[in-house]
Amino acid sequence: MSPDASRWRSAEAYDYLADLSAADLAWEYLRRNPDYQNDFQTASRGRDDDRLSARWGLRFPGRSFA
Repeated sequence: MSPDASRWRSAEAYDYLADLSAADLAWEYLRRNPDYQNDFQTASRGRDDDRLSARWGLRFPGRSFA
């Protein structure tokens, strides 16, 4: 799914960023990163789940990708 790019030049579209916590801002960056998206897809198919932890510092305790 492609993001809606129709308002990408609108400053108002990004006003919400000023109110984000550091963790929320990091997530906004991370979820748009194509390398992270590829690694997550690989992990969600049950392959190389450790890569999320090693490369991105993420863990999903109790979560099964199977």
